[in-house]
Amino acid sequence: MIKNLAALSNGTVTVSGWVDTVRDQKKVQFVVLRDESGAVQLVNPRTTDADGAVVADEPATTISALAQGSFITVTGELKHDERVKLGGIEIKLASLTVVTAAIPETPIAADSSLDKRLDWRFLDLRQPKQNLIFRIQTTFEHALRTYWIEHDFIELHTPKLMASASESRAELFEVDYFDTKAYLAQSPQFFKQMAQSAGFGKVFEVGPAFRADPSFTSRHATEFTSVDAEISWIDSHEDVMQLHEELLVAGFTAVKAKHGEEVLALFGVEVTVPTQPFPRIPLAEAKEIVKSRGYEVPRDDDDMDPEGERQIAAYVLETYGHEFVFLTDYAASIRPFYHMRPENDQTITNSYDLIFNGTEISTGAQREHRIDVLTAQAIEKGLDPEELGGYLDFFRYGVPAHGGFGMGLARVLMLMLHQASIREVTYLFRGPTRLEP
Repeated sequence: MIKNLAALSNGTVTVSGWVDTVRDQKKVQFVVLRDESGAVQLVNPRTTDADGAVVADEPATTISALAQGSFITVTGELKHDERVKLGGIEIKLASLTVVTAAIPETPIAADSSLDKRLDWRFLDLRQPKQNLIFRIQTTFEHALRTYWIEHDFIELHTPKLMASASESRAELFEVDYFDTKAYLAQSPQFFKQMAQSAGFGKVFEVGPAFRADPSFTSRHATEFTSVDAEISWIDSHEDVMQLHEELLVAGFTAVKAKHGEEVLALFGVEVTVPTQPFPRIPLAEAKEIVKSRGYEVPRDDDDMDPEGERQIAAYVLETYGHEFVFLTDYAASIRPFYHMRPENDQTITNSYDLIFNGTEISTGAQREHRIDVLTAQAIEKGLDPEELGGYLDFFRYGVPAHGGFGMGLARVLMLMLHQASIREVTYLFRGPTRLEP
């Protein structure tokens, strides 16, 4: 790999990669070769005859015809030279083989629109910035998984085909399933809770989820990666929030340690490890704070809107110097039937949204584990207990108090790197009008 060349002594090496740029000068040719680990400069001095005219020999002729993106293998002499801006090394070519030639007319450029770049995603992903995004994603997920494993969590792989809705049928994709219908899971919610009844105690999953939501915003997708956790033996949603912030601190610490310098160089962003505890603000109080800043949430329901999230995030950053804030105590009217409501106030729930840099990335809550209360709340929400029979059975045979959260992986990456859209940080985006590539 190119990244390993700097540690080698001067001598013969063989490397492969994509042609990034070619500078075809009269006396010397330069090629910047790139693989997934980095880039290196190749040098080929031109041959001249007795009169000083350039001779059309190899590999000069082949280099002159190289198109950007062609994949080549070269052998040459590695030389350390601090004057070389690209890593302080270069390779003087001895031989060059074109493994696969690229079409000269590249379909995308640096100024291409996002949609155009997504059409040619495999080319777009060759950019070092894009490559870094998915190395960051790998490091972040590994750090979360390490935390979970070290804290005795069990990893689940829940089914994505369901017989009934887990939350709202309006956002379900319906698919033919032999002689009946099935639905693509919008959340592993019911299955995470089943694990609590099964005595698993603490579980997690990182997997796909599907929402039939015709939204074209920068933060919505019809298929996304959901990061989920559920734990038993809790006293309130405060236990879930504590777990959530400990996980994020672990993830951000790992990303900063491994990729912080690259993120600063390529994105101009300083990765900040959040301090604990994260600020917590009840939703009603948050709305008043937002109102005092000159913005009144224009909604008919009791929820916060995107601009309200941005305003409260700005307030928290100014007041606490923190990029995260838990908005707590959401109204029961806008929460699912399975969110627990405190005994002293049935109008709110033991739940929260986590806001990061002005955008909601997660919802968490303590779940209602009492079968009679759970059934009543389902009926209140207009759901048929008969259709929820399999789910409600989890609570008929004893289940501990429990809670958890679901978090959108792409939203975390988008906001961590200050990107404008989750399309930038999703390997292959799926939205209402995009099913390819």
